[in-house]
Amino acid sequence: MSDKMAAMDHITFIPTVEQLHYTFGGAEPVMRIRPGTVLTLWAEDAYGGRITSVDSVATVALDTEDLNPQTGPFWIEGAEPGDTLAIHFVDLTPARSWGASTTIPFFGGLTSTPASPTLQNPLTERTWIYEYDSAARTVGFSARGSNFEVALPANPMLGTVGVAPARREVRSSLVPEAFGGNMDTPEMVAGATCYLRVNVEGALFSLGDGHYRQGEGESCGTAVEGAMNVTAIVELIKGGGPAWPRLENDTHLMTIGSGRPLEEAWRAGQVEMITWLGELYGLDRLDAYQLLTQISLAPLANVVDTNYSSVTKIDKRLLPAAPAYGGVHDELRSAARALGSISY
Repeated sequence: MSDKMAAMDHITFIPTVEQLHYTFGGAEPVMRIRPGTVLTLWAEDAYGGRITSVDSVATVALDTEDLNPQTGPFWIEGAEPGDTLAIHFVDLTPARSWGASTTIPFFGGLTSTPASPTLQNPLTERTWIYEYDSAARTVGFSARGSNFEVALPANPMLGTVGVAPARREVRSSLVPEAFGGNMDTPEMVAGATCYLRVNVEGALFSLGDGHYRQGEGESCGTAVEGAMNVTAIVELIKGGGPAWPRLENDTHLMTIGSGRPLEEAWRAGQVEMITWLGELYGLDRLDAYQLLTQISLAPLANVVDTNYSSVTKIDKRLLPAAPAYGGVHDELRSAARALGSISY
């Protein structure tokens, strides 16, 4: 791997406001890169940097057409439909000393929404600012209507990672689907490798929506939103493109399904994991179904986006070693360590 590391391109890209995009598909690439490139990037928060204090009011500060700005897309040389794009997250470091979260009328898991309307009045708008302590690696929660404060461990993650959809579709960066997108899973952290199916020539890969911390489900619809410094290695695997996004870290394999209702998101992730178990161990679908039933975890990603997202997760340590995609995750982890910038 050391020879391969020496040959890797290392590109730094900090987008201007004009270079940010708000869709997957339909956007011209910001640059072309070779497989194996190390990217050092900056990504704006989901609010576009418009929520800056507890006095900020979401419905006043935000433009609903300019939410979830994406850094990219990047054209990957040699990527063709049906291939697999592997994105390994080397480092995710908050780019600001604070993150923000808000309640927004008719948005969130526990309020009336356009997709699930009721006669319920909209929630009161409120903004919370979480101070990020880079030395302690914590975010500070300060209650607004109560007398309570607590420091929580930071868990820097990316809410949005994706490629252009198939069939010339253009999808909002607020949407999670088979192409990835706004999945909002706390598993998308440094040390993880995300596998996405390439749908168009060049893949057109983008990322954004930094979260300094988020619970499973993202209940109110907004995490601790903040701009993020990102280091990632982008690799290309010919063929083998998964139907739904896959994740791998040192201990677990994960699949992410998205849809509505939540049952459909869960099903998509479960079927994708059954497919993956078949690839890894030669299991037929019923044997894989039976095994999955006994070993799977099912953490929620989000229940607030236009589609919900559900993770199916299995512990690799329960099963015989069977390196996914020829062991690319371990190779990329080794490359990441050589870079010497893993912070979490």
